[in-house]
Amino acid sequence: MTSPQDRMSISQRIIHATLSPAHRQIADYVLDYPLRVAAMPAEDLAEIVGVSVPTVNRFARALGFSGYAQFRADLVLGYESALAPVEKLRAKPQQSVVPADVFADTLATMARNVERTRQALDLDILAQAVDAILSARRIYIIGLGSSAWHGGLLLRRLDLFSDDVRLLANIEGASFSARSLRGIKPGDLVVAIAFPRYMADTITLSKRMADAGAQVLALTDNASSPLVSHATMTLFAHVESAYFANCEASALALIEALTAAVAHASGRSMQAATELADTVLPYLHGGHSNAFRASAKPALIDDIPDDDADLS
Repeated sequence: MTSPQDRMSISQRIIHATLSPAHRQIADYVLDYPLRVAAMPAEDLAEIVGVSVPTVNRFARALGFSGYAQFRADLVLGYESALAPVEKLRAKPQQSVVPADVFADTLATMARNVERTRQALDLDILAQAVDAILSARRIYIIGLGSSAWHGGLLLRRLDLFSDDVRLLANIEGASFSARSLRGIKPGDLVVAIAFPRYMADTITLSKRMADAGAQVLALTDNASSPLVSHATMTLFAHVESAYFANCEASALALIEALTAAVAHASGRSMQAATELADTVLPYLHGGHSNAFRASAKPALIDDIPDDDADLS
C-alpha cells in the first residue's frame, strides 16, 4: 500500500520536508538542475554542493527514500529519453578504442537499424500512409527540434507530388505551427515527426490537429512513443545509437523509403523527375544550359560577313 508521500514528486517532498542548512543546499541544487542530478552518482553531487556523501544520503532519507540510489531512481522517472545518451555512455566499457573502431561500429549500427526498420514494416499501414499522402487536400509537416531537418527532407520529396505541402518549422518556433491550426480541415494530412528526445510541442500540436479533423501520420521510433496515441497511422524507424539520443540516418532512411513509395504509387515519378531536371539545370555546375544560351545569342554585327566579301 502506497503512502501519500510515495505519490509526491521530488519538488513536493522538498517543500514538505524539514531540512537542515546542508540539506537545503542540496535541495536548491536539485531543484535548479534536476536532469543533471538524475545522471549523477552521490559522490559527484556531494563534491559539487560541498558536502559529504553521508550528508547526501541523509538528504535522500529526509525526503522519505531509503537512500540516494532510490532518490535518484525516482528523479530519473520522466527523464528516461533525455538521459538515454548519458546512461548509454556511462554503461559503455571504459576500454581504449580508436576512432576507426567507433566509425565502423556506427556504420554497422546504422545498417542494423535500417534492416530492423524494414523487417518491422506493416505493409497495410504503409499502404494507408501512401494513399493518405496522395489524396490529401493539404499536407502539414510538424518537425521541431532536430526533427526539423527530417521535415525538410520530407517537404523536398513530397513537394514533387502534392500541390500544397507546408513545413511548420521556422524561426518563430512552435507558435508558428499553432497559428496554422485555424486552417486545418477534414481532408488535410499532418505528418508528425518525433524521435527521442521527443519535443513536447510536437505531441501537443499533433493532438490538436487530430482534434480539428486532420489525419495524423506519425513517424517515430516505437509503440511507446507519446506521438502514437494521437496518430491515425504510424510508421516506425529503429534509431538505436551508442553516442546520441537516436540515429538520424535511420529516421532519414524511413523518410527516403516512404517518399520513394509515394513516387511509385503516384504514377508520375518520371514526369516529376523530368520537370525537376528542367527546372534545376540552369543552376547545376557544368550544366549544358549555359552552352545552349551561348549558341543561341544573336550574332554581333562584326561577325556577319559582308555581301561583297570574298567567300572563296
